[in-house]
Amino acid sequence: MMTKQLTAILALALPFAASTAVGADDVAYCHALVAKYQAYIVKDSGHMPNHGTADGNLAAAQCAAGNAAGIPVLEQKLRDAKIELPNRS
Repeated sequence: MMTKQLTAILALALPFAASTAVGADDVAYCHALVAKYQAYIVKDSGHMPNHGTADGNLAAAQCAAGNAAGIPVLEQKLRDAKIELPNRS
């Protein structure tokens, strides 16, 4: 019984522990990546709109929520578009 409870507690606590490990620098960098992704890749209006890709938009949403897991995807999207990455503090 105790093992099941401990397992359940750990399963619930791990996502929160992982999210607290993200530093303020990572979050700031993530937000800078999102700004460039939205400014240069996502174009919702104009003659040829581009709403971004599913993985790029998911990564942007992760960053907006303070989850730095989206950093590698956004970096790759910007590199593929030949857009200079923001400075990382």
